[in-house]
Amino acid sequence: MAGPANSERKVVITGMGVVSPIGLGLDDFSASVREGRSGIRAITTLPAVPVPGVIGGEVADFNPSIFARTREQKKAIRVMCREIQFGYAAAILALDHGGIKEGAVAPERLGVEFGANLMFSTPEDLAEGCFASMRDGDPDFHHEMWAESGMPKLFPLWLLKYLPNMPACHIGITADARGPNNSITIDEASFNLVIGEALRVIARGHADVMITGATGTRLHPLKSIHARLWDPLASGFARPEEASRPFDARRNGQVVSEAAGVMILENADHAVRRGATIYGTVLGAGSSCVSPQGVPDIQAALTLAMRAALRDAGLTPADIGHINAHGLSDPQVDLAEARAIHAVFGDLGGKVPVFAPKSLLGNSAAGSGAVELLASLVGLQHGFIPATLNQTDPDSRCGLNVVREPLAPKNSRFLKINVTRLAQASAVVVEGISAA
Repeated sequence: MAGPANSERKVVITGMGVVSPIGLGLDDFSASVREGRSGIRAITTLPAVPVPGVIGGEVADFNPSIFARTREQKKAIRVMCREIQFGYAAAILALDHGGIKEGAVAPERLGVEFGANLMFSTPEDLAEGCFASMRDGDPDFHHEMWAESGMPKLFPLWLLKYLPNMPACHIGITADARGPNNSITIDEASFNLVIGEALRVIARGHADVMITGATGTRLHPLKSIHARLWDPLASGFARPEEASRPFDARRNGQVVSEAAGVMILENADHAVRRGATIYGTVLGAGSSCVSPQGVPDIQAALTLAMRAALRDAGLTPADIGHINAHGLSDPQVDLAEARAIHAVFGDLGGKVPVFAPKSLLGNSAAGSGAVELLASLVGLQHGFIPATLNQTDPDSRCGLNVVREPLAPKNSRFLKINVTRLAQASAVVVEGISAA
């Protein structure tokens, strides 16, 4: 029961990097987790905001140029949208934290697994070309003018700024990672799936070290509009930091956000040989998608994903010290998640501690799972399960043991779960290093 049931190799975590609304870098992020400091605030980066209350989990004072160390890297950053820059920066931080310097890992034994959203261009990128495709005095866009008049106005490498495989591409080039390189684009479920893929790449012996991460946003000129049209968004709270309240009876919607997180996964023997510090162990992973006749069944998908992850880890629900929940703060999604937890954990469903990081961070789509998992890891490093904010009136229909104050862990194994609106669910079991 010390590792994945189908693996002969132990996979450990040897580096972490984060770009988030509660901290740029691990020190600030850890301090915010310890203090229960929310990153949800009034939005300043969008020129026009369709989000109720004009709030979100915004990364403040982000300067991507500080992560470029060569002329080539500075040029590359200019061909990255904000999401890609987040992922790139988090990877640089994780590589530094993990001591992955030149010569530390054979390039052909170093790979990349990365999660991202479908990335959208901003209106500004297309504006000049669109205006060039209009006739004088005619406000309509003319498609027949685009090729000759509009397209030449675009930045020549425009498309490269928004391809979801580009975070893995840029990171692989910078790290000289010549091993397996893969990208996963499944919204909030992405990071756990990335972990599962990297786990198996190492288990198969195809790499010794994998740079694993995810980046994402719902805080975007177009994606925020989609969020407003498609999902219940939190509103009506006097203070922004009160808006995201997973499993609370007063919750009325999610809060949009942006973030990226990266973990260095490594074959345990390789990590010991190079003298790396170990911050945790990945024990197992699972996934599921349940959408009969195109109707998403979030409860069923989460139930199957959790059971698969526990089975892969060779563990039972009684072995889990806490659950790091999806905790969207959506009235229906939270209820479905709670019912899935009860289905898997049985009599322990109302007892196992539950931590919902989106109460601090908001929902950054593909970036969510990464920064949420890191929150549990850094909390355990300091001897506690972090607290969920805004649990002032727990929803009795959920019936969960939501952690409302930092709690000493029973053990350092936790189950991380995430799910998309289309019922694509993913789960991983991780054992942290606890100071308790």
